[in-house]
Amino acid sequence: MAANVTVCDLDPEIDELVKKFRFRKEKNNAAIVLKIDSSKLLIVLDDQYEDMTPDELQEELPEHLPRYVLYSYCRHHDDGRISYPLCFIFIHPQGTKAELAMMYSGSCITLHRRTGITKYFELSDLEEFTEEWLKKKLGFFN
Repeated sequence: MAANVTVCDLDPEIDELVKKFRFRKEKNNAAIVLKIDSSKLLIVLDDQYEDMTPDELQEELPEHLPRYVLYSYCRHHDDGRISYPLCFIFIHPQGTKAELAMMYSGSCITLHRRTGITKYFELSDLEEFTEEWLKKKLGFFN
């Protein structure tokens, strides 16, 4: 049984931000990117994006630093339906400093549970974060 370890606290403003994000009415892609402020041991907002594909978002993210990405994706199904799945994506690039990697890994489960987002994915290579990759991952949930 895995122990629930919390290494970093969550900035109180993040809870409200996530709540608004979960119930947003817009019909486009959107992302909230969270990072750890290692000096405060606090998970904070890094940036927010609207109407951005996974490929475009990939270009905005730091290549060698971990990030938590909450992503709302406008998914067009083969039968004509449109859905807006929420995804929690933990990006942890190889080569990250061990201390920073431990902070992110140790806080990930708690943050994921707190967001209430059910679709959880991990990436160790930012280059893999593409629309094709996301569609493939979401295909499992059909």
